Amino acid sequence: MKKVFRIFGIVAVIFILVAAILASMNQKTPNAEKVWDTETTIGNLEAENYFIIYSDLACPYCVAFENAMIEHEDQLKKYIESNDVLIEVRLSDFLYEYGQVRSPESLYGAVATYCAKREGKFWDYYNKAITKVWNEYFKNEGKAAFTKFNELKKDYWIKLGEGIGLSDEFESCVENDETKSEVQEVAAKSAKMIDGMPYFKFNKYVASGFDLSWGYDYVLMYFEAGLEKK
Repeated sequence: MKKVFRIFGIVAVIFILVAAILASMNQKTPNAEKVWDTETTIGNLEAENYFIIYSDLACPYCVAFENAMIEHEDQLKKYIESNDVLIEVRLSDFLYEYGQVRSPESLYGAVATYCAKREGKFWDYYNKAITKVWNEYFKNEGKAAFTKFNELKKDYWIKLGEGIGLSDEFESCVENDETKSEVQEVAAKSAKMIDGMPYFKFNKYVASGFDLSWGYDYVLMYFEAGLEKK
């Protein structure tokens, strides 16, 4: 009888251990522990769905994707709320550090955006930069504008900061590349996870690339694909 109870006891312990292991495997890591920088996010940190965008301001396809989101900002906000989505943009100078053609604007644009982030103006600056770069370069000329775009100087990115409430320190921050190490750190971390620009990770769905002729409908296709793969 004692032997039977001992066997039942061993089985019970094994069952509890297996259940505990399975529970830990199924436990979802909170978004707050996965986000690299809360200042570059939109939505609720505790959202059920988590969409990461790896971006570069010198990447025409990144700019096309994010411009489509900006042009439909009100619709996007409603979509985020109704589908419980957290969006994080991981901006870096990826094309400067790892691209075949080292784009200086990749570095300048990212440095300037992170200088604005220092003052709590990441989204004000980033959205303005996306809109301006798209309309002035990639919208009409596509990839052909890349050469002309890469002839810009730091002044272009400094002037972009006008009108959004940045302090006088913003200009010196850009001029002196004060956020360069932060930008490079994001690029190095990104390089371990991605193989192109733009790159998207939405729940268990991953994808890269975006066509310059695509609009907001295609942006939603990426979102829907992510919502289906949890």
